[in-house]
Amino acid sequence: MTSELSFIAALRTLPLHPAARNLDDDCAVLEVGSETLVLTHDMMLAGTHFLSEQDPADVAWKLVATNISDLAAKGAEPVGVLLGYQLGDGDARFVEGLREALTHYGAALLGGDTVGGSGPQASGLTAIGRATHRPVPSRGGARAGDRVWLTGAVGAAMVALEALRAGAGDSSAYRRPQAKLAEGLALAPHVTAMMDVSDGLLLDAWRMARASGACLSLDSTAVPLACPEPRREEALRWGDDYELLFTLPAGTAPPVAATCIGEVLEGPSGTLQLDGKHVEAGDNLGFEHH
Repeated sequence: MTSELSFIAALRTLPLHPAARNLDDDCAVLEVGSETLVLTHDMMLAGTHFLSEQDPADVAWKLVATNISDLAAKGAEPVGVLLGYQLGDGDARFVEGLREALTHYGAALLGGDTVGGSGPQASGLTAIGRATHRPVPSRGGARAGDRVWLTGAVGAAMVALEALRAGAGDSSAYRRPQAKLAEGLALAPHVTAMMDVSDGLLLDAWRMARASGACLSLDSTAVPLACPEPRREEALRWGDDYELLFTLPAGTAPPVAATCIGEVLEGPSGTLQLDGKHVEAGDNLGFEHH
């Protein structure tokens, strides 16, 4: 089985529309007349992105929220979604969760497709948004001298999943993550680069560095935690927090609550430093599909 990175590299050999941004971003940015549309698609699989025994309403919520989070990182207002859904037990609960999430984020269902099947539950969603600022932020705009910022804290989903498995404690951060839509809209006119933290802070920071052709240098002790301090190293690599990671020119204060966690250096190009030491993508930085 090929890795996620090698598969994306193979996809780059296909004819790509300029809106695809060379597949270096989470969204496509498509100019249509006087409008700029932002499009993204995420899939979720039972046993990988959610527990097989979870309430389907929570699964639907998470499917919507993860896609809206990608729109948030582009400063885009949600327009609607297309659903791909595998029929099975709990369909009515899934519809209810979908209703709640779409209402919460102000998105409408545009259509989609359903399939039958007996394998692990799988679903996918395409979210379409309208850009509120041009140029639309990308992962690739970080420049030497910028400061690196993070909304919120990391580690919340990690401990929430443990609570869910234990059947005790607050599991909402894992079951029903919150896309930082308002923050993304406020940040879009100011940032030099922005993305959401879905696969782990370190891995996503490395991706930003790679797309920007710069070196992101992070201070691990500056990163806010939503878990016990002894688990800091683990939380830096755990995904599903859906905070926004962004860069601003030095001396620029963000218009939303955020913490400065590092800076952008001249080089080496496309690299990540943690506490002054270079780390590589293969150093278990976060979640990758294999």
